Amino acid sequence: MNIYVETNFVLELTFEQEQYASCEQILQLCEAGQAKLVIPAYSLAEPHEKLIRQARSRNQLQQSLNAELGQLKRTASYASRIESIQQINRLLVDSNEEEQKRFIQCRDRLLNIGDIVALTADILIKAASCEDIYDLTPQDAFVYASVIDHLQRYQPKQACFLNLNSKDFDNPDIVNKLNQLNCRMIFRFDHGYSFLQSQLLS
Repeated sequence: MNIYVETNFVLELTFEQEQYASCEQILQLCEAGQAKLVIPAYSLAEPHEKLIRQARSRNQLQQSLNAELGQLKRTASYASRIESIQQINRLLVDSNEEEQKRFIQCRDRLLNIGDIVALTADILIKAASCEDIYDLTPQDAFVYASVIDHLQRYQPKQACFLNLNSKDFDNPDIVNKLNQLNCRMIFRFDHGYSFLQSQLLS
């Protein structure tokens, strides 16, 4: 079975968000050869850009905190209360480093076992068309066009597309197009893991 995932799959693993345990279990099953993970190349680049943006924002916040703490330390009655704020400061630094490390580990695992759909000229053309037809953002259009292109080229007997973006992808025309290519749309990673388990057991 082909398991198609998108940017949120990488983000869940990187930031250890609500459904990251299910993402980890899906990844482990694919590493064990029980399913084939397919991910658009764009979905590996987008999280990296988000990490850079987020780190820059946290660094700016850290600098502001340092400046304010420097002023507060000059007031004797505040000196004993500074430690808790300094812990927040350290958390900002540590979180940047830890998330970058988790992203690299996740990316390496995906590159090792996943089928990466390159962002080719054909896919860029299809994505532009999908923006107009389905009213998708450019980012979502890149992902959807990549999934459709891979499905059409390899024609798996069974597949599912796991994503958290029901706001844009829960479109009957999109769902029907995927169904025609033997691909089921699933809008939660924990539901995707349950579906994968049920198919493996059957």
